[in-house]
Amino acid sequence: MNIEKSLLAILACPEDKGPLWFIQSESLLYNPRTHRSFPVIDGIPVMLLEESTIVGDSEHSRLQGLIDANGIKPTFTA
Repeated sequence: MNIEKSLLAILACPEDKGPLWFIQSESLLYNPRTHRSFPVIDGIPVMLLEESTIVGDSEHSRLQGLIDANGIKPTFTA
């Protein structure tokens, strides 16, 4: 599922207000700084901290590998 580009460009992490990385193949937005992932359901990002998942080190490494391998850019640059 894809997120509309105009929406993606303004998305920030509700915890640290920094950029996120949209991993389309996983249907999630990811913040590698906090190791927090946010689900994307039917193209709609769920940006509630209560609905997010804090991932462990191995999952962080896997997601970071997907970001690096696919050249995924952040939602914005600070």
